[in-house]
Amino acid sequence: MERESLCLYAGYSPKNGEPQTLPIYQSTTFKYTSTEEVTRLFDLKEAGFFYSRLGNPTVDAVEQKIAALEGGVGALCTSSGQAANAFAILNVASAGDHVVSSSTIYGGTFNLFAVTLKKMGIEVTFVDPDASDEEIQKAFRPNTKALFGETIANPRIAVLDIERFAAIAHRNGVPLIVDNTFATPILCRPFEFGADIVVHSTTKYMDGHALQMGGVIVDSGNFDWAASGRFPDFTEPDESYHGIVYTQAFGKAAYIVKARVQLMRDLGACQSANGAFLINQGLETLPLRIREHSRNADAVAHWLEKHPKVEFVRYPTLEGDPYHAAAQKYLPEGCSGVISFSLKGGREAGARFIDSLKMASLLVHVADIRTCVLHPASSTHRQLSDEQLIAAGITPGMVRLSVGLENLNDIIADLKQALEQA
Repeated sequence: MERESLCLYAGYSPKNGEPQTLPIYQSTTFKYTSTEEVTRLFDLKEAGFFYSRLGNPTVDAVEQKIAALEGGVGALCTSSGQAANAFAILNVASAGDHVVSSSTIYGGTFNLFAVTLKKMGIEVTFVDPDASDEEIQKAFRPNTKALFGETIANPRIAVLDIERFAAIAHRNGVPLIVDNTFATPILCRPFEFGADIVVHSTTKYMDGHALQMGGVIVDSGNFDWAASGRFPDFTEPDESYHGIVYTQAFGKAAYIVKARVQLMRDLGACQSANGAFLINQGLETLPLRIREHSRNADAVAHWLEKHPKVEFVRYPTLEGDPYHAAAQKYLPEGCSGVISFSLKGGREAGARFIDSLKMASLLVHVADIRTCVLHPASSTHRQLSDEQLIAAGITPGMVRLSVGLENLNDIIADLKQALEQA
């Protein structure tokens, strides 16, 4: 099936007389008739559901759907996008290890990497994603375990050169982990360009209606954990599971199985059955929504570019945008609904503009069906220093605009009257 059909049918196929719509299996646990059956589940010799922290039929259907959309061998839903990012790194790195990351990433992820992982003994070096291969290579160490980047950086709206990053990662024997939240698998499938692991905040376009927090990790199955020689946790016995060796027992799915049975087992940041049901509702209309978001945003970006009060606009479909060529390669169907632009007059002008909007909402959110705005320097990226803000591509007057699905004329009319006040 193509992606539009996968959004409707992947993960759940009702049998004769069963519900057409994915049911909510609202249960914490599942009954068995013999201890032998449960023993086989706990020994990972058999697939099944026994406790909803590790697996639930509703959640499993959504995991299968997202894995199919990305072209992966398996997926793991989490309680939030931040949990997905944390699990994705902790599955390959532990105290004493090192990770290389693009500097132009979401502020919450930057803080997770720079502060929280550091407290756990994992050091992260940030690199400019537009730097030369030689400059990025300098960041790698013998204990480096992963390279991380975002398909469309939040809020810089920079497009990652996935093929180049994948080549650098693989030369160093580590996986490339890509946050594909803004693009979604409808606009870009990073595995096709060499990425090994994909993460999403499903809270954003996958849900699309600002209803349910969530995250997901998808495993391509392509990275050879044994050949790399850097990942003994995958190739040596896990004593917490009677000496199982993940690469031997699960082959291409070693990464995602390990994430589930170690990290989800012990840290428990699981998605609920009801939450997965709501995410699935969003997934069913994702192709229609993300393409319309992209069309509206493209029109708004071109309109903003010509406005005399706008200092600059960052959106990759603009011919003068530094990521225009990359967008044509990686995002030929659209660049999502998120635009960054900066007003002449800096912080004060940005605040007046946001306060003057009548239809668009001021929200600590993005990728909703309704147009919303945010001032990153005072909200999502408030914890960053001025130097870190600049490194992330953020100016004091920058506004992040998430273009919704309202009538385009109404969106532009609201922006126009607010800019007059700015």
